[in-house]
Amino acid sequence: MADVIAAEFAKLRRSGVPWVTAAVMVVAVLGAALLIWIVRDPERAASLGLLGTKANLAGLEATWTAFGTYVTAIAGAGGLLLLAFVVTYLFGREYADDTAKNMLGLPTPRWRFVVAKLAVAAAWWLALVALLLAAAFGTGALLDLDGFSGAAAAGIVGGTLFAAGVSFLLVPVCAWITIATRSYLAPLGFALGMLLLGNLLGHTEWASWFPWSIVALLATGAGGPTVLPWTSYAVLVATFAAGVAGAIHRLAHADNP
Repeated sequence: MADVIAAEFAKLRRSGVPWVTAAVMVVAVLGAALLIWIVRDPERAASLGLLGTKANLAGLEATWTAFGTYVTAIAGAGGLLLLAFVVTYLFGREYADDTAKNMLGLPTPRWRFVVAKLAVAAAWWLALVALLLAAAFGTGALLDLDGFSGAAAAGIVGGTLFAAGVSFLLVPVCAWITIATRSYLAPLGFALGMLLLGNLLGHTEWASWFPWSIVALLATGAGGPTVLPWTSYAVLVATFAAGVAGAIHRLAHADNP
């Protein structure tokens, strides 16, 4: 198992895609910082027209708590799309590079490839979240935001890690779809569709039962996650288990049409 994981990391080191995802994280933080910067000066916000109006209507404040809400949302709902891209790349590149036949021909149980790729995705995601937090605290310090304290910092870190963790529970489904379709577009389209549907159902009584709505509800910011019934967490765990099982089963039967 260690050799399979090491091989996956070796393939990743030769790719420039991790740097692209890192840039996305930094840009997302800068976008959140831009809104906070606009809110700090109402006159400047008004002079910017529509952008300033949006920022004011959002009820934002130039504080660490408000900034932390955006950071947590990046790791939560925003992370669903970025994670889908990461997992789709790890699984889909085997078909795009025409190396799937080599991988499947190795004398190694196929379930190990699924576990190894998900482990690499988890490490990749953890590194991105660490970069997100570093960029957020660095940007917040430059903006000299109000309300910084140890408790506020702990709230941002804890909320971001929690949101990142619950987001990761949904990505094995994308791995399953990637293996089943042997393409990039289907899982990415699925992830985008589920994110939109989750946002829609998030305003209904079904929100606590739909996995993509649950993630959005839990990733509410540094103030703490929304309190949901235990069944919502059971749904997330069941979705994760189903995704892993589906990916393993599909890869085990990948030779069948």
